[in-house]
Amino acid sequence: MSESSSSTRLSVFKTYKLYVGGKFPRSESGRVYEVSDSKGKWLANAPLSSRKDARDAVVAARKAFGGWSGATAYNRGQILYRVAEMLEGRREQFVREVADAEGLSKSKAAAVVDAAIDRWVWYAGWTDKIAQIVGGANPVAGPYFNLSTPEPTGVVTVLAPQDSSFLGLVSVIAPVIATGNTAVVIASEKAPLPALSLGEVLATSDLPGGVVNILSGRASEMGPHLAAHQDVNAIDLAGADAELARELEVAAADNLKRVLRPGAADWSADPGTHRMTAFLETKTVWHPTGSLGASGSAY
Repeated sequence: MSESSSSTRLSVFKTYKLYVGGKFPRSESGRVYEVSDSKGKWLANAPLSSRKDARDAVVAARKAFGGWSGATAYNRGQILYRVAEMLEGRREQFVREVADAEGLSKSKAAAVVDAAIDRWVWYAGWTDKIAQIVGGANPVAGPYFNLSTPEPTGVVTVLAPQDSSFLGLVSVIAPVIATGNTAVVIASEKAPLPALSLGEVLATSDLPGGVVNILSGRASEMGPHLAAHQDVNAIDLAGADAELARELEVAAADNLKRVLRPGAADWSADPGTHRMTAFLETKTVWHPTGSLGASGSAY
């Protein structure tokens, strides 16, 4: 290629798509909206998801729930760790996207991306340990075993943080799937590109299709529909303002969804375990110990 032709080549702009059921569809509505950086410079057109897209995402999440919740906790941990590996390999891309999305310098964006990768690793390590702190054998006055074990709630709608396009996003997705739930995620409306790129990472990291579904667009449009959806079991309101959160809480009450209320969050702080336990149910089983022989001794 000559020097003149290389200097005049056109850049190949990236087409951002949704991530639903392990595939990358455009919005069924055909709508897009402009995404700009912190200085108002155009970055890309993102899909403007519709309520139909949200319903499709719930169907995909429900279909994936049985296999994902039935996998061993150790296997889920391996897959989450693989996500971190893939993110590490695409670190520079995410540094650039986070810098544009949040108006950060390259060094600060790099610190955010590194923290997000580390958070995936952190949650990967918790998958086969969380049962030890929220379950166990209960002492009872009688010849019984009494065992409590955690189980995933089901399909969880997650409203991702608006101002933390990547670290906050990871901090609300990872704990949901680490414990065996599946997720329908509404990305930050003003900064959705890191979330949509995360879908590309998830698709190549052994995570079964449908475990995480990522939508871009207006939380005010999709949120009420998902909060009222009868096949959604829980909702995380991290990215909702006070007015929207109240509306979604009311809608969620119709089928007794679990609701994690929004609040001030320092996404760089130690996340603790509360986002994992928020979407776990406890199953308690009683079993007679039985009696061995005439002596009355029991096992």
